[in-house]
Amino acid sequence: MRILITGGTGMIGQRLAELLIDGGHDVALLTRDPAKSSHFRLFGWDPAAGTIDPAALPYADCIVNLAGSNVAEGKWTTARKQEILRSRLDGLELLQRELAKGGHHVHTLLSASAIGIYGDRGDELLHENSPTAAPGDDFLADVVLQWEAAARAIEAPGLRVVLPRIGIVLSPEGGALVPIAKTVRIGVGAPLGSGRQYMSWVHLDDLCRLLVQMLRDELWQGVYNAVAPHPATNQEFTETLAQVMHKPLVLPKVPAFGLKLAMGEMSEIVLGSQRVSADKVLSQGFQFEFATLRAALESFYE
Repeated sequence: MRILITGGTGMIGQRLAELLIDGGHDVALLTRDPAKSSHFRLFGWDPAAGTIDPAALPYADCIVNLAGSNVAEGKWTTARKQEILRSRLDGLELLQRELAKGGHHVHTLLSASAIGIYGDRGDELLHENSPTAAPGDDFLADVVLQWEAAARAIEAPGLRVVLPRIGIVLSPEGGALVPIAKTVRIGVGAPLGSGRQYMSWVHLDDLCRLLVQMLRDELWQGVYNAVAPHPATNQEFTETLAQVMHKPLVLPKVPAFGLKLAMGEMSEIVLGSQRVSADKVLSQGFQFEFATLRAALESFYE
């Protein structure tokens, strides 16, 4: 297959591209800077301006959409919130417009989503058909609702849309694990808030293997929780990481009010609780290499 990836220079996109090439597929990236040096074929696009290389879509059998500004970078000002939203919608709206014109053989769109759609749900076990957060209650949930709607709008006869709701992706190369591991390594790690909030995580390699399976097998369609089978509370996560890194945890929990003071509304990223089920991907035959948190963390730090 020929796979066209948006957001392909990010942590997930780079690893996914490697796995696809190892599997004998051709990979190209959509980028705002098609003149830069790359191991991959590059096609230019500018979602905000609504422009795309006319050769891009005719190249592809499948599109993987990973584009989106990092929600953890920068305070959530009004302008920053708009940037987070538009960085997800502009590209999908451009793809919808161009795919509707025909003249291509794209049969699959795999468009990233996120478990943030469920909002802060305590210890409730969340499945794909669980109610999402109420509109207006949670900024990230509102973003993901619109993100998924924009992707669903592309679905058409002969064009399959798959929406993996991605959890906390574990990798020592980037993402949430890096700052947590840094605090543990220097002896200042501690659970955040109550420590009882659930973190639904997935190892980067398992996530990318799951995405490859979604591309290859046409039985995958619609929404799937892309998380490992065993969510951990923030306290369990921190304690397991400290054990794997052979570091003590000597500090008390970081109080929620301090996080809210320092991070503002963005504190919901670390204080919100999502206990998300992997039953649907398991029932579809996917097997996790790193099903437990300890196994995942030991793959990085042992």
